[in-house]
Amino acid sequence: MYVLLGSNGNITSKTASLLLAQGAPVRVVGRNANSLRALRAAGAEIATGDLADSDFLAKAFTGALAVYTMIPPGHSELDMAATQNRRGEAIARAIGASGVKRVVNLSSIGAHLPSGTGPIAGLYRQEQRLNALDGVDVLHVRPGYFFENHLAALQMIPTIGVYTDMTAPDAPLPMAATSDIAKVVARELLTPSFSGKRVLHLHAPRLYTMRESTQLLGAAIGKPDLAYVQADLVQGKAALLQFGLSASGADQIAEMSAAFSAGLLNGEYEKGPTELAPTTLESFAATVFKPAYEASL
Repeated sequence: MYVLLGSNGNITSKTASLLLAQGAPVRVVGRNANSLRALRAAGAEIATGDLADSDFLAKAFTGALAVYTMIPPGHSELDMAATQNRRGEAIARAIGASGVKRVVNLSSIGAHLPSGTGPIAGLYRQEQRLNALDGVDVLHVRPGYFFENHLAALQMIPTIGVYTDMTAPDAPLPMAATSDIAKVVARELLTPSFSGKRVLHLHAPRLYTMRESTQLLGAAIGKPDLAYVQADLVQGKAALLQFGLSASGADQIAEMSAAFSAGLLNGEYEKGPTELAPTTLESFAATVFKPAYEASL
């Protein structure tokens, strides 16, 4: 049995599908049974409960050959960092109590830094918790900025005519498609290449800036002149509040954007083991972003 946290999220659902296609037994753990219906229909066992409840998680993990762990973002939580900590501590306790010996953990570029990176700092803390587990092999997958994050532009383009974010327009960022991340997670669950505690950076063959990303996305939808506009932190946080984030979540995203803009994460993702994912942003723009844009019209 392979146990996956994350309900029906981008990476979890794709990983579950890959494992099921290879005949592997899968249990997906989430908070909402409705969001798990598609995975149950595909053949996965499901477990629903509070991800901050270590007893529930330990039961869900029991008997697993390997576990995929991740901390749900919690952007709407009143205290996002505290929620990350509660969930992360429960996951670590559950792994220790259940006897699981192999973990693939979703982390992020920048998780080598203990602070100053918004929600990524919560993933640094989780890496430290999992690294403290004796007798458990852990691979921390540190992907780049998700290509899927650009789908936020689908709401902006028709309403304000530009793509806006708080990240500096010309800051180069490693990025990755969630489909590529899921393939690595599934591979490392089934045929692990690691032992002990390891990190694997993962990103597309080259880096992209937000300005260039906007140009590529715009070209794919017939808007080659689509502009990228960097929002200042006050404007950016106000917009995030309108999208349903809490003040804490907005502050965390603003801090992460400032870290990207200042280059605090630059270069670290090339120091450790790094895997280049095959999907480019050009391909994502044509095969994912364009159909999503057309469907939204």
